[in-house]
Amino acid sequence: MSAGAVSAIVVSYHTGPLLADCLAALDREAVGEIILVDNGNPAGAVDAAAADIAIPVRVLTGHGNIGFAAACNRGAKAAAGEFFLFINPDAIIAEGGVARMLTDGASLTRPWLMGVKLVDPDGEEQRGSRRAELTPWRAIFDASQLSTLAPQVFSPFNLHQTPPPESLAEIATLSGACLFLPSQDYAAMGGMDEGYFLHVEDIDFCKRFRDAGGKVWFNPHVSVTHHKSSSAAPVREVEAHKTRGLIRYFDTHFKKSWPAPIRWLLAKALWVSFAVKVRGRDP
Repeated sequence: MSAGAVSAIVVSYHTGPLLADCLAALDREAVGEIILVDNGNPAGAVDAAAADIAIPVRVLTGHGNIGFAAACNRGAKAAAGEFFLFINPDAIIAEGGVARMLTDGASLTRPWLMGVKLVDPDGEEQRGSRRAELTPWRAIFDASQLSTLAPQVFSPFNLHQTPPPESLAEIATLSGACLFLPSQDYAAMGGMDEGYFLHVEDIDFCKRFRDAGGKVWFNPHVSVTHHKSSSAAPVREVEAHKTRGLIRYFDTHFKKSWPAPIRWLLAKALWVSFAVKVRGRDP
């Protein structure tokens, strides 16, 4: 299977110059096409970023900022590839990464979903690269710093500080910064839940994927440099979307095991955490 069978789907919102680097890396990988979903960029920015790209680039624009999950679904509907590579516009895939994911994917039983080793520009594995299943308890442990103080007792959500596997390994949760899977498996899931505007949609997708009988895999042989926070979105707005997403996630997946009054208290705690994070930050 060649990289030409891959549709790369990139959602961009005021990404800046990193978008050109992301597209150039995909061009080098010779994917079949790039579907660029323009959720909002300065006039001419997207065309300038795609100007020197040899492979077909289809730009979906004019819809405004519809959120990450909805934009991914829109891109998927326009894509023709046998495989989908969802990659952030500030993420640069290492040379040979697409070919390696195709090779490793060929050994897996469908349905499967694959993620990669996300690294900071300094080469260190990034927080969020590998994750456990997000439960209310893990959210509490992380928010209270208990998982940092005693990780053996209070298991953390993010696993980047644990030794990475040496080969393809099953995992609970991946980052939406880079997701790779057969297009039919994405369609079978109904895509991402558009009730999430920004953040947590990837956590939800991984859980729904596993609950539906699919397997989620971490590929340590492929690295993606993820620059993070490249868009001009205000911090307060981003954190608010994340908080709403977490509340939706817990209400969706833990309705039976966590009574409504307890989930209400958890929601209140999440909004208190939001207030602490954004205190003194941009309006």
